Amino acid sequence: MNGEIRKIEFQGPEFKGWLQLRFLVLREPLGLSYSEEDIAKEFDQFHFCFFREDKILGGLIIHPVEPESDGVFKMRQVAVDPDFQGQGIGTQLVLFCEDFVRGWGGTRLTLHSRIGARPFYEKLGYQSLGEPFVEVGLIHFLMEKEL
Repeated sequence: MNGEIRKIEFQGPEFKGWLQLRFLVLREPLGLSYSEEDIAKEFDQFHFCFFREDKILGGLIIHPVEPESDGVFKMRQVAVDPDFQGQGIGTQLVLFCEDFVRGWGGTRLTLHSRIGARPFYEKLGYQSLGEPFVEVGLIHFLMEKEL
């Protein structure tokens, strides 16, 4: 799908729209919300969004794993507008961020995948590690990819 991926600033002009999309896709279906503390922790993380005609259709967050990450970054809050899922936006976002992480000297990306998203990440070369676990009431898998 045609569009543009851009880094947005924490609490910048596009941040509210990005937060609304994340709520719609990731939290509202579970009856959850974001606390101010949850959002405040994202101030030093990289927020990337997929735009089409200035509308945010998807996005994700990445950040170095601390402390002493040794080139390991974590991807989180991957969300695509339900009306545009299955059109390659998520794939474009993940591949873009893999390149971004490489550019920062990153060597590995990790993530917590919901059980339903696991095949998506496996197609992109991510592998499951360890046993499944429960996060926000759903089964997740720790996954990673060497870059």
